[in-house]
Amino acid sequence: MTKMRRLGRPTGHRMSMLRTMVSQLVKHERIETTVAKAKEVRRLADRMVQLGKEGTLSAARRAAAFVRGDDVIHKLFHEFAYRYKDRAGGYTRFLRTRIRVGDAAPMGFIEFIDRENELRQSKPATPQPPQRAGMDPWTRSRLTRQFAPPKEEKTTSSSSED
Repeated sequence: MTKMRRLGRPTGHRMSMLRTMVSQLVKHERIETTVAKAKEVRRLADRMVQLGKEGTLSAARRAAAFVRGDDVIHKLFHEFAYRYKDRAGGYTRFLRTRIRVGDAAPMGFIEFIDRENELRQSKPATPQPPQRAGMDPWTRSRLTRQFAPPKEEKTTSSSSED
């Protein structure tokens, strides 16, 4: 398995294209692209937002080495870091829109969530189920036997007829 889709391009062209697309996604907060490209951009954009939330000098240098433009770096480390401070991941959303006329490629919008003028509203956060108290192994074993179906006894009939 490869780490990412090849997208029919040499490595240098592919990385340059993805860097530009991530930078434009951060700048405009919504872009339209093909499904395969959007799935790759989503991975990289979420990683850049995570660096923005980290907020260290090292994270800023790592993000600056990938995205293009000082305005994009500023937006990552100030706007997005504040907007997604309570979110653990999943900063982008992908919505399929149409089939492109020229080559029938499936197209779609990729956008950041929790922003103004988004195409679809975010779902509210699901509450976490309450944590169950731990049990010692003996109690767990006894409860497992209590609710497990009864074991079938094996009957061995060894009748040898000559």
